[in-house]
Amino acid sequence: MTAMNVTIFNASSRPRAYYASAREEMLKYIPGGTKTTLEFGCGLGGFSALLKDRLHTESWAVEIDKEAAREASKTLDRVVHADAFASMAQIPEKYFDCIMFFDILEHLVDPGGLLLAAKRKLTPRGVIVASIPNVRYYRVFVDFVVHGNWEYRDHGVMDRTHLRFFTRRSIPTLFEQAGLRLLTMEGIHPTSSRTYRWLNLILLNALSDVRYKHFAVVASPASTA
Repeated sequence: MTAMNVTIFNASSRPRAYYASAREEMLKYIPGGTKTTLEFGCGLGGFSALLKDRLHTESWAVEIDKEAAREASKTLDRVVHADAFASMAQIPEKYFDCIMFFDILEHLVDPGGLLLAAKRKLTPRGVIVASIPNVRYYRVFVDFVVHGNWEYRDHGVMDRTHLRFFTRRSIPTLFEQAGLRLLTMEGIHPTSSRTYRWLNLILLNALSDVRYKHFAVVASPASTA
């Protein structure tokens, strides 16, 4: 493992609530018939536990925070407490029907490298499902373009632990460079701003991507897509 592959993320500084979200809105992106799953950055394991309950999956996870990993291990089949790249040695090849990254890739020095490594862990029909923050999200867009601010925060799109920033246009490039082909990419968590709707209308939908806080992605190895 080279220095460029190390995850830079101070998990110990996070409040417990940070690890508790179950991300139910991502359930619809998990393919029917999924039997084995691997979630990177599972937090307390809420989403993978949902999959076990609803799809009867064998659910694995990777979590860098020790206490969160311990809690998740109470409900999941196996939890690897390790850095994302370091965990790869403990994860079987060609085993998982679905590998998940929910707001994880932006925390990494080399997100493409992790996608490339994860691809080898997929079954022939396997997919990667991800949620990725959109740096052009309306409230961030206004803060930067109108007010000239680029300020990091404790959470959200401008989380101070984010090392990479993505847009609707750059997300496909990230996956394609890892040998993955997008099957689905759509915006989620839209802004409720009326000002945004008015502005986008005036600009003939030129800011359509600015509406969404995240993009949901489903991708498979290019050779099997």
